[in-house]
Order: sequence, then C-alpha cells, then structure tokens
Amino acid sequence: MTEAAPTLTFERVFASPSLDGPAPRQVKLSPDGRFLTLLRNRPEERERYDLWGYDIETREWRMLVDSAKLGSGRELSEDEKMQRERARVGSLKGIISYQWASDGAGVLVPLDGDLFLARLDGTVTRLTDTEANELNPGLSSKGGYVSFVRDRRLWVGPVGGETQPVTPAGEAETIRWGEAEFVAQEEMHRLQGYWWSPDDRRIVVQRTEEASVGVVTRAAIGATGTKVFDQRYPAAGTDNAVVDLYVIDPDGGNKIKVDLGLNADIYVARVDWAPDASAIYVQRQDRAQTRIDVLKVDPATGASAIWFTEKAARSDYWINLTDNYRFLKDGSLLWWSERDGFGHFHRFASGQWTQLTRGTSPTTTLVGLDEAAGTFTYQAVKDVLTQQVYRARLDGTGEPELLTDPAFTNAASMDGKGRLLYVTRSAPGQPPQSYLATPDGKQVAWIEENRVAGEHPYAPFLAGHVVPEYGTIAAEDGTPLHWMMLKPKMEPGKRYPVFFSHYGGPGPQMVTKGWGGALAQAIVDRGYIYFVLDNRGSANRGVDFEQPIYRAMGGAEVRDQKAGAEFLKSLPFVDPAKIATYGWSYGGYMTLKMLEADPGLYAAGIAGAPVTRWELYDTHYTERYMGDPREMKAAYDKASVIPDATKIADPMLLIHGMADDNVVFENASELISVLQENNVPFEMMLYPGYTHRVSGPKIGPHVWNGIFRFLAAHGVTPPTKE
Repeated sequence: MTEAAPTLTFERVFASPSLDGPAPRQVKLSPDGRFLTLLRNRPEERERYDLWGYDIETREWRMLVDSAKLGSGRELSEDEKMQRERARVGSLKGIISYQWASDGAGVLVPLDGDLFLARLDGTVTRLTDTEANELNPGLSSKGGYVSFVRDRRLWVGPVGGETQPVTPAGEAETIRWGEAEFVAQEEMHRLQGYWWSPDDRRIVVQRTEEASVGVVTRAAIGATGTKVFDQRYPAAGTDNAVVDLYVIDPDGGNKIKVDLGLNADIYVARVDWAPDASAIYVQRQDRAQTRIDVLKVDPATGASAIWFTEKAARSDYWINLTDNYRFLKDGSLLWWSERDGFGHFHRFASGQWTQLTRGTSPTTTLVGLDEAAGTFTYQAVKDVLTQQVYRARLDGTGEPELLTDPAFTNAASMDGKGRLLYVTRSAPGQPPQSYLATPDGKQVAWIEENRVAGEHPYAPFLAGHVVPEYGTIAAEDGTPLHWMMLKPKMEPGKRYPVFFSHYGGPGPQMVTKGWGGALAQAIVDRGYIYFVLDNRGSANRGVDFEQPIYRAMGGAEVRDQKAGAEFLKSLPFVDPAKIATYGWSYGGYMTLKMLEADPGLYAAGIAGAPVTRWELYDTHYTERYMGDPREMKAAYDKASVIPDATKIADPMLLIHGMADDNVVFENASELISVLQENNVPFEMMLYPGYTHRVSGPKIGPHVWNGIFRFLAAHGVTPPTKE
C-alpha cells in the first residue's frame, strides 16, 4: 500500500529549503568558455546566494565567494534598496550580481555595499572598504578599470588601485551621473547608467536632471515607526526626468555631449557601442512610445543621425522595448521587431531589411550568436503554452532547427561567442532543471538535474502532486483563451470551490506547461480547484492579442475573466456559488474591476497591492497603454477603480504593504476611504514595513492563511468529506 503524501502547508511552501529544489541565478559562462558561474541559494536559507564555479573540463564545483563569511552585513543605502526593488531582488541576501573580467581571470562581486575581485584560484581581493555604498559597479570592457556610482557621481580607477570621481562636483541634488532614472529601472528594464567602449578608452555616461519631476511624499509605515521619503516620482501625465548623454575619458576629461535632438521629452531606451568602438547607437523612444529612432552617434563629436526608425505595428498600439538585438562585426544589426504582428528577427545591412524568422508563433528572446558559423540561437513560443530554443542562419536560408525537448518549456543563454548553450527547462511535474549543451542542442552535462527523488525537498509531496489540465474557451470576439486547472481529490456528486487566480495585465503569461511551484499545490491540498486564464492583453500571442487593452485597461481583460467564471459555473464538479477570485498588483486591480463589473458573479475577491487610479502610476508604464491623462481623461476615468467602488457588493479582502514604493499605498488608502465613507463593508490586511512584495518564511504563510480564513468566514469552503 502506497503511503499517502503529507498535506502541503503554507508554512512549508515558504520555508527552507525551497520545494522547487536549487534555484540558481545569474548563470554566466567565462570569456574563455571553460568555467560556468552562478549564484546558488543555500538549503538552510533560501534567499541567501553565494557565488559558485563549475569547471567544465573537470566537471567539479566549488564555492568562489561565501557571502556569509565575507559579507559585513552592513545596512544598504536607500538608493541601493530602491534599485534592488526595481530589479525585483529586494528580498534576496548575499550576492545578487557579479561580472566576469574580460580576460577570464576573475569575477567582480558586489557584496554589502563593497566590491571584491574573486579569482579562480580561490583568492578574493577587497577593492573597496567604505561606509558609502557603491552603486552600479562594473569592470570596463577589457578589464582594466573598475567603476561605480557614489554620491550621485561616477567613480573610476584601475583595478586594485585608487578610484576617483570623474563627473562634476558641487551640482544640485537633483542631478545624478551614471544612474538610470526611475522609469528606466522600473519599466524599461534598463539598470545601466554608463557604458564602457570596447577598447576601454571612452565611457558614455548618463546625466539625469530630476528638478522637473514631481515629489511624492511616500510614508514607509513600519512596525515601530514611520519613515517619510520625498521621492521624485514621474506620475502619468507629469514631467519626466531630463536625460542627457556625455562621452568622457576614464579620467573624466575630453567631455563631449551627445546630440539627442531638440525634444527633451523623450526616453533614452538603450545605449550600445559598435563592436569596433567606431560609433555609439542610442535608441530614442518618443513619449507616446509609438516609435524608436535608432541614432548613430560619432563618439568624437557627439553628432548624431537617425540610422533607422522602428514604428508601432498598428496605429492603436505601442512599441515593446527589447534587448533582443545584436550589433555584428560587419556593421549589420540583428533586430527583433513586431512589425508583421508577431515578434520576429530581422537583419539590417546596407540600409536593407531581411526577415529571418516568420509565422504566428512569436520569437521571444535572443539567446546567442555565432558570427563565425553564421548562426543565431533564440527562444520562440511553440503551441502557445511552451517555449523552445531554435537555431537559424543569419542569411535567412534554411529552416530553423529545434534544439530542445518539446515536452518541457525551455529558456537558454550562451557565452559571448555562441560556443556553449546553457538550457533551463521545466514541466508541470518537474521543477527547473539545467544543463550544458553544444550549440546544436546535444546535452554535455547536467548543471542541476533537480530530480524529485531521495532527499529532494519536494519528494515527500510528489505522490500528492496534481498535474494541470489545459483547455481553451472563446473570448467575445472568438479569440481562443487558454486556461489551466488543478483539481483536488474529488468525490462523485460533490461540487468544489474554485480559487480563480489571475494577473490580467500586459506582460506575464500565466498559463504555460512549465513548473507552477508549490503554492498552487498547497491550495489544491486544501480542497480547492485552482484555475488560471490568460486574457487578451497578455504576452506571447502577438500584437492583435495584446491590443484590446490599448487606452482601455479594465475592459476586455475583465470580460475575458468573466467568460472564465461562466465556464467554471457550467462544470458539474464546480460549486457555482463558491468561485473566489484573487490577484496581486495588476491582478489586484483586476479583482476590484471584476467585482465592480459583475456583482454576484464571484463569491469573494482578494485584491493584493492593487492600482486603483492609473494617474497614481508612473509615466512609462501607464502612458504606454493608456496615453497621457491630460489628453485621455475619459479613458482614465473609465479605467479607475474609484468611481465604481461602491458597486462592490461581494466580500472583498484588501491586502497592501505599507511601505510599497511601486504601487504606492495611496492606491489603497483612497479606496479604503471611499468604501468607508459610503458604508461599504470590506476587510483588509495591511503589512507595516513591507514593499510591493509581501513574502518571506513567516509573512508568506500569514498572508495565505489569512486569505483562506477570509474565504472560510464567507462560506467559500470545500464540501465535507464522507
């Protein structure tokens, strides 16, 4: 007789070791291709990461930097804390990033506000030892210099030598050098604020003037006190920071301003050097985010000219920024574009475009490039629910070659010359695995097999693991919407409650055939059906699938989720009176809009950290989809939660971190006030000191146990067992 699997509790889901098994981050191959390095979390402390190295020849692992042994535990500056929030690593400890030296001799490691150089022989050299924090540290392209930002200035020095500031002193506090501005970090996925030339001779450095940006007084309400921050926050419809670029020598001399055009109200989306340092390429995005001008800049004079312009695929659409491009040594460009309605790769050479990939399955990520072999490797969607890795020719001839197993959803990276492939894969019944492969996809060695057996943390729960079922329903316009459902053990003739989870906003695809983690399994273990639906507006289905949210947030996606609820109510094993809806961030906004739109359709709703009025959110994200509120007031009013808040008639639980610097707490406080002033009953759970991410070994179980106590109090419970 097989022993029954133990019940999976929320306490165990958030405890160490992680039930997913090891979770390596920042996997990189050394410049010479001999070593693979990664950040590995500790079994006893899942959020602390150390630097490990893998010798590909001997297939041996060793720890290169022990974060607990070397770190000081010093308190990080507020700037670094906020940067970590922007990078979504605010909860991590130890080492969160590192950079290989170009000669492969060592690795630059930031730790607790200081910098270290770790060599492969096991020695570690401290490069800085100050009370001040070093932001945005990096090694120059050829490895001769170390650079970082301190006190709003860029500092540079030879590796192992003295560093000095190389940007002006005595400027106003609203001026920052070498840092990406808030919206670049938060929304544009650009964390860099300076860029070394390939020959180490020059640096492009960003100068940011924030004087015109509105000040938001953000109260970070903690358990034993409140800190008040006057934060420069460019809310939708207000002024952005003014960004300029300069080219300087490593000692700060020979400063040249880059000509970005006469209009200062633009976004500097990306900055790159040509491989031979002969030119600088700047992607200049307009405020409306409907075009990108790629500027070719002369490093000697700062003069610029438009090399080409990328326009939105539709007049009622936007441009999705990407890092999926590469400048080739012959002066051509490998470029990702949605110009034909789906994300595909094109090559720009001698003023002419050649499309290299095609079809209705979008490509999503440029993995690597081997110019010598004339090939590039990329990820693409396959059958909507998985991603696979392919290799294709740079001249556009032949058919792409599949490199990964379609039974898994895959992601990959390569070394700089495209000689080794690092693949991460997972499936509904297999947490993430990773392996090294040759460029044609043949596996060389496991990096993390992560087999769920023996001592694996999830092994005791495997017998109770539920594999999702998948299907589609039709949206109002006939578009197929993919859903995923996990069912508990059900008794014939009984009906079960549904935990209807959603995100709903642009970006994340929630329904995939990858590993879903243990949280959903814990919910199913409680006797609930777990259900997710990807509505129109979510990613990886092409331009027309995303477009319906254009200047109409809270519309089509709410109606699509309603179709999901009506589908659930039609199923004989679903209790139609017990469908609870849950979401966080945009998902929290969706919960509120769903409760407002269809009172009585849902038994209860949980809104975590919701946006309630889009004028409170930042320019780059909000205006991309909604336009400028000064021009689109009616659209913003319709998208807001506030005007119809009093229509919420079903039980509602509001959850918010009281130090949230992303979806600021004013989103919650305004909703709370409107509901209270109109005598509308609701419940709330607020978390002092927590930002947008309310999670951890103790606080995570508190959130989720609280959610299910709320559901139980309102009768959204499984049927009694016979």
